[in-house]
This record gives sequence, structure tokens and C-alpha cells, in this order.
Amino acid sequence: MALKLVDPPIDPPAEAPAPARPARRRRPNVFGGLSHLALFVWAALIILPLLWTLLASFKNNTEIFGDALQLPAELRFGNWVRAWEKASVGRYMLNTVIVVFFGTAGTMLFGSMAAYVLARYKFVGNRFIFYLFVSGMAFPVFLALVPLFFVVDQVGLLNTHTGLVLVYIAYSLPFTVFFLAAFFRTLPTAVAEAAMIDGASHTRTFFQIMLPMAKPGMISITVFNVLGQWNQYLLPLVLLAGAKDKWVITQGIADISTIAGYEADWPGLFAALSISIVPVVIVYIIFQRQIQSGLASGALK
Repeated sequence: MALKLVDPPIDPPAEAPAPARPARRRRPNVFGGLSHLALFVWAALIILPLLWTLLASFKNNTEIFGDALQLPAELRFGNWVRAWEKASVGRYMLNTVIVVFFGTAGTMLFGSMAAYVLARYKFVGNRFIFYLFVSGMAFPVFLALVPLFFVVDQVGLLNTHTGLVLVYIAYSLPFTVFFLAAFFRTLPTAVAEAAMIDGASHTRTFFQIMLPMAKPGMISITVFNVLGQWNQYLLPLVLLAGAKDKWVITQGIADISTIAGYEADWPGLFAALSISIVPVVIVYIIFQRQIQSGLASGALK
């Protein structure tokens, strides 16, 4: 039997690799460059005055009126001690902490409950009440100072921390309700329904289930309220004018600024300013990630 030789299979020729496309050069973005430049200028306008204030708190009068960015010859912590004790910054700081703590706590309690009801429940007048809250953000505080003074006086809360706390809550609620309503609208309805089926009341569902789910938004708006109430000046100036022992830090700094002009104690003034700035900066540094995540979550939702 004759054997027939069979030629081995010939592999098809491999296709030549397609020539790589040259990498497309990104065109320079003019608007991106301008935005970075604007952010750099803005950062310089914020950081340089803060740096100058901090350096001035350790200087004497001669160094303060010399080179603005010159380092102090020595760290004069006596300026801080003098501002804390002689200028009563410690008392003003304690008053501010008390007012801001209760003001922020009340704002978050009532604001979160109002935002949850307006976002999750349908009833007659829901939209009207929500827009009424939102319209409060467009009402400048200085337009209501005179009638607000007489209202607080009539209820017997003038020159008291209680009256100031209640006014802080009232003026912080519009933005709080507007901000938190976006989070509560997007929370899954199935979770609340499952809780109700298990026998949870509306109150328990809100505090134990829905409120923790809105934690990013709660942290962000809490920090905003703390900063806003800490830096408030007009309302304490009107409502606490007759009780110097109840003044908050903004009133105290204004008074120290007036006194410093006569006593030439500029280092004490800048030390008092630094004392009032440091807590705010610390709060922002600690919660900056939560603030950014809360804002991003609100934007995505």
C-alpha cells in the first residue's frame, strides 16, 4: 500500500499589526488655566491675611508696623495670655461655645425633622411650606433687626442667651431644610416600609433608620451652621447690647479693637483674633472629608 505524503498545513500569514495612532495632543484648556489662576489668587487672598494675623500675635508694636511677613524675634505667648485674661476673650469664647452649641443642636433637630416630613410625606400645603422655608434664605437679616428687637424684648428674652439661641435657630432653619430635603427625598422607600411593617413608629423610623442614612448631609450642614453662627455679629450686637457679660466672641473682638486703638495693644488684638480663628480652622480640618463627601452626595443625588 503506497503511502501518500501530505504537506503540513500552512498557517495563514499573520496580519501585520495596525500602525499605532499617534497620541492626540491635548489642547491647552484656556478656561482650565484661568480657573486654576483664580483659585490660586483666591487662596492667596485668604491665607496671607490669616498668616499675617498669626505672626502679628507673637510680635510687638514695632515689629507689627514693620515688615508684614517678617518673623517675630521671639514667640511672645504673653500676648495670648493677656488677651485671654485682661481682654476677657476666655469669657467671650465660653459664651460663644454655649450659644453655638445649643443653636446648632436646635437647628439640626428641628431642621432635620421638618426636612424629612416635607420630603417624604404628601399632604395639603407641602410645597407651600417648603417654599416658605426656602424664601427665608432670600430675606436679609438686617431688614428684620428692628422688629426682631421688639419681639424678643416683648417676650422677655432680650439680653439673654436663650433669646439669641432661638433667633439663631430661626435664621438657620431655611438653609438647613433646603439642604437636607434633597437627601431625604432620595433615600430608599423600601427601608422605611420594612421598618413600618416590623412595627416601628414614624418617630423610631426617622431617628434610628432614616437619619443615620443621611449622615453625610447632616455632618456637612452641621459644620456650615457652626461656622455661620460662630461668625455672626449683627444679631448678638442687637440682642445682647445691654449685657456685656453675655457677649459672644465677635462682640468681644470688636470691643478689643476699639480699646487697642487707645492703649496701642495691637499684639493683644491680633492674639484675640487668632484665638477666635483657631477653633474654626480646627473644626474644618477635622471634618473636611465629611463636608466634601456630603456636598458630593448632594450634588449626585
